Amino acid sequence: MKAEPPERLVVPASLAGERLDRALALITGWSRQAVADLIGADEVLVDGRPVARSLRLAGGETVELLSEPGVSAPPTGEPVAFEVRHADPDVLVVAKPAGLVVHPGPGHEHGTLVHGLLHRYPEIAGVGDPARPGIVHRLDRDTSGLLLVARSPVAYDTLVRAMAAREIERQYVALVWGVPDAPRGVIDAPIGRSVRRRTRMAIRAAGRAARTGYEVREELDNRRFALLDCSLETGRTHQIRVHLSSIGHPVVGDATYGGSRADTGVERPFLHAAALSLDHPVSGERVEVHEPLPEDLEALLGRLRGSASPGSVGVAG
Repeated sequence: MKAEPPERLVVPASLAGERLDRALALITGWSRQAVADLIGADEVLVDGRPVARSLRLAGGETVELLSEPGVSAPPTGEPVAFEVRHADPDVLVVAKPAGLVVHPGPGHEHGTLVHGLLHRYPEIAGVGDPARPGIVHRLDRDTSGLLLVARSPVAYDTLVRAMAAREIERQYVALVWGVPDAPRGVIDAPIGRSVRRRTRMAIRAAGRAARTGYEVREELDNRRFALLDCSLETGRTHQIRVHLSSIGHPVVGDATYGGSRADTGVERPFLHAAALSLDHPVSGERVEVHEPLPEDLEALLGRLRGSASPGSVGVAG
């Protein structure tokens, strides 16, 4: 799998003398033409200024990528490893491992969950958006856990409406730095794209409405950490991560939003989609699926519980 392209990078000395378009193609994995198109649209800045694609780099320049190339052709099936927790003719619930990108995009033309779904369930190709068939919501690449997929057009339409109407319950588990003052609450703050760093999200008055509920489940390591149950009332990009960071409790391991520190040993945000609950879009029967924490997150909790404070409260089942 290709690495996620950076939004800001410093040109290494090894690329001194290269043209800007060739160097960026090497770094990002994008085609040279795609990079050239971005440069031509002033979506690439070098030391804060738009430049020509033929610029010869000296090494040490700061390059900012303000957007990414689009994806041209619809994806096709490829073998991709993932597990299925619920399957019927209309609905799938899959357990997405951390590190797996949900759908194709710049830098991720192959090997996504969508490619794997098309390989295992080819009928999904005709469901919803051809670029991301069957997908009614998404998880960040490094978030593990449950993802709902529509397997038929009627299910897709119903699930999209239900998601917009907030009728599908999604529960997450997050480990954060520190302990929130209130043991439970709702973070109600609009989220939009960051003005300073366009590939990140931020709390913005002009953003879209966003609400995240949380409840402290456990305090760990003398209140150095808290394990939270989180619920989404909306589904904005990076919502839980942005909201928890905004109240001073970033998700542990989240380098993008201030949660990465050297001494935890976790290499991705401690964020897991632990439960889904919905009315089946065709039968109307209740569907509830739970997914335990993966080994890497459970191992970190085990280490922290080894140094738990006397005030810790037990983990709910």
